[in-house]
Amino acid sequence: MINVVLIGIHRLQDESIAMLIESNPDFKVLDIHTRTSDFLHKSYEEPIHVVVKNIPKITSEDIEDVENIQRQHAKAKVLIISYSENEETIFNIIKVGAKGFLSHDASRQDLFEAIYSLRNGYDYFSKCITNILLNRYVSSIQNNEKPENEQVNELSSREIEILSLWGSSYTNPEIADALHISIRTVETHKTHIMQKLNLKTQVDLIKYAIRNNIIDL
Repeated sequence: MINVVLIGIHRLQDESIAMLIESNPDFKVLDIHTRTSDFLHKSYEEPIHVVVKNIPKITSEDIEDVENIQRQHAKAKVLIISYSENEETIFNIIKVGAKGFLSHDASRQDLFEAIYSLRNGYDYFSKCITNILLNRYVSSIQNNEKPENEQVNELSSREIEILSLWGSSYTNPEIADALHISIRTVETHKTHIMQKLNLKTQVDLIKYAIRNNIIDL
């Protein structure tokens, strides 16, 4: 069971997200708070695996909140749901400890995949956030010689197919449809790819694909 605490500012919206989370039998919502301070002052008998912070726009106070959550609950992973797409703000909240970031137009499947990923020790960012995080990386290498290929032969031909499609903005259902496999198989392949290459984040995965010409800039 993956234990989740939800922190937001709109109770009705937060309760809807909590119901959505608990529609997955693997997840349990321990609590809902409208203020981070209330969460930090409460003790829990059960371990907290994921803290979902649902906010319309990230402020300096939210960045401080994430830092405090990580200080007090070091083993919990923080997942941000927000409209914010400002590059510096996103970098700052990741820097203080956020391990996942979903935009408010994320799907139910995105939310589930994010919670699973964080619980399993991987970061998770929705596509639009991943693209923002990659902007600096792409800009930094466009005018420089690319490094030599890494150990691409660590990956099977099917794994390279999946990495290529995912790096080209295909969603898991779209990859599954294109390759005539199940969504769960796609997710399993992506997990194996990250394990083989010793990568922790989706951004690192796309960086790897760019460096090895699996996807085009």
